[in-house]
Amino acid sequence: MFSTGQLIFAALFLVVFIAIISFTYRKDKNLHKKNYKGVLWVFISFVTFIILLFLIKHFLKN
Repeated sequence: MFSTGQLIFAALFLVVFIAIISFTYRKDKNLHKKNYKGVLWVFISFVTFIILLFLIKHFLKN
């Protein structure tokens, strides 16, 4: 399905992409802590809301 060259390119691209993303994240880690304080609570609230919607749907369906 894929040639050897395409598989090598995909593997190298994945390794380089992950390396660049992790380097950039480490570089901006302190800035993210300052600017996005409290985002975890918003995420937890959002996930809880979605779970609550599914539970309501499940109980009203039965």
